[in-house]
Amino acid sequence: MSNQAKRPRRAHGPMGGMGAGEKAKNFKGTMKQLWKYLSRYWVALLLTVLFAVGSTVFAIIGPKILGNATTELFTGLMSKITGGAGINFEKITQILLFLLGLYILSAVFSYIQGWLMTGVSQKLTYQLRKQISEKVGRMPMSFFETKNHGEILSIVTNDVDTLSMSLNQSATQLITSIVTVIGVLVMMLSINWVMTLIALVILPVSAILVSQIVKRSQKYFKGQQEYLGHVNGQVEEVFGGHSVVRAFNAEKQVTEQFEKDNNTLYQSAWRSQFLSGLMMPVMAFIGNIGYVAVAIIGGYFAISGQITVGNIQSFIQYTRNFTQPITQLAQVSNMLQSTAAAAERIFEFLEEGEEDQTAETPVQMKQFDGSVAFEHVHFGYNPDKIIINDFSAQVKPGQKIAIVGPTGAGKTTMIKLLMRFYDVNSGAILVDGHDIRDFNRDDLRSLFGMVLQDTWLFHGTIMENIRYGRLGATDEEVYAAAKAAHADHFIKTLPDGYQMVLNEEASNVSQGQKQLLTIARAILADPKILILDEATSSVDTRTETRIQKAMDNLMKGRTSFVIAHRLSTIRDADLILVMRDGDIVEQGTHDELIAQKGFYESLYNSQFERTDRGEPSLVPAQT
Repeated sequence: MSNQAKRPRRAHGPMGGMGAGEKAKNFKGTMKQLWKYLSRYWVALLLTVLFAVGSTVFAIIGPKILGNATTELFTGLMSKITGGAGINFEKITQILLFLLGLYILSAVFSYIQGWLMTGVSQKLTYQLRKQISEKVGRMPMSFFETKNHGEILSIVTNDVDTLSMSLNQSATQLITSIVTVIGVLVMMLSINWVMTLIALVILPVSAILVSQIVKRSQKYFKGQQEYLGHVNGQVEEVFGGHSVVRAFNAEKQVTEQFEKDNNTLYQSAWRSQFLSGLMMPVMAFIGNIGYVAVAIIGGYFAISGQITVGNIQSFIQYTRNFTQPITQLAQVSNMLQSTAAAAERIFEFLEEGEEDQTAETPVQMKQFDGSVAFEHVHFGYNPDKIIINDFSAQVKPGQKIAIVGPTGAGKTTMIKLLMRFYDVNSGAILVDGHDIRDFNRDDLRSLFGMVLQDTWLFHGTIMENIRYGRLGATDEEVYAAAKAAHADHFIKTLPDGYQMVLNEEASNVSQGQKQLLTIARAILADPKILILDEATSSVDTRTETRIQKAMDNLMKGRTSFVIAHRLSTIRDADLILVMRDGDIVEQGTHDELIAQKGFYESLYNSQFERTDRGEPSLVPAQT
């Protein structure tokens, strides 16, 4: 089945809201939900914690052992001055070798925990992207008609990447920082409790400053992620229509709009990054104050013989190590805000409403005749504004049904109801006597083949694009479908023929050629019911004539719904539905509708109006 895509309108919904400085709606709830995902990898996480603790503990013991070596060296020097045995290099060597072994073991443990945590974060990234991809296929058409593509892409790329990177960095850093703070505190107390109390004075000051910075930065991290999605959406939209922008000299307006949005993103990102960057210099300043106080008191204790030189060295190192993990904890708190902001947007997307993919008792039929019945159908995109009122029609198998009317009359709405992109408000649409709501959506849509005015071709070979209609088709069947669509000739004239790769926008073939390829795709799908929405509007008259012949062959024996502006092409339709302002105002054959001298007659005659000079117009009027 040939699928088509239309660019959605820009909207500011739950994911696209651009409230400046918006805070995360539910930080605790988001982190709890994130933990549910992470708990699937609890074995790897447990091992990560154990190796992280081991690596940190070995690193913490190091300064104390190094202090012992310094004390041994100092004692030896003093002994040599007083005529003693001098420096015991053998003992110092043993201490240093033991210290080297500890540091190597700490590095190995650190490598292992990093490898494990990277694996967890990447598995989570894979899982979330897979869920998002599957979610897209289950979401209703109304969602994509009211959301910006770029914002959805930002969730799949930026938010998932942000979550992965911040999780990978913050999780292990959180563990090591907590263990370091506790371990260093224990080691400092074992050396001298007075100097430890002096070092601890910096903690309340640090806690107050950190809490204030985190409080102010949280809302900006959320705003940064929101605005990033908005800017991505604008870039994707403008680049996709770049030729139109250039044709209408709209570069200035587009640039001004981008600069406005980009400046908003800049302000939000600048504030979040600036506040995050304040952590290090503030904590370093406080740490230096504590360092100076410890050095003065430690010197006094060493002179008075209350502490060894090696222990002073160890304590000063521990003082440095004590402030560093506190700084890291402050940075982790900021990273957790970024993680929560990204995760919240991802979970909001995953919790969006879905289509009911399966019916309670789905219809199971091997053979379909293709009859369609509309029974007292009422429908409105907004329940308060019904646009189709009490429409009924009977379509026999193999009939050709034309849907006509001015632009915006609701012709495509009828197709959306048939394909069950939307459900009717009341009444029913039946296929072979079965309500379409009793079908699984996949089974229902497999009955239809579509060729729309807006062509959609993906980046790949021409062969792959045609085969998209039926993935199991052989090469010979693809060639036959292309010939039936009168596409085979032009394909063979292209470089590499059927193996020519279409670029992302398929701009390396003409609009008419793209339409021919989508028609070939529909022919290959061999559907029971055919839907043609302005299928020949993008081709020249000569090509249209050839395509029309191919379409006539394609429609033989199939129920066909044709949306057309060129009313001359649907004169032979078995039933014509005339729409106006969302309602079906007339229905019947061409001759019956002309005889009624109603709205259809005025539409038909308007396409053959004469100019003021009495000469026939070369271009039919568009309705």
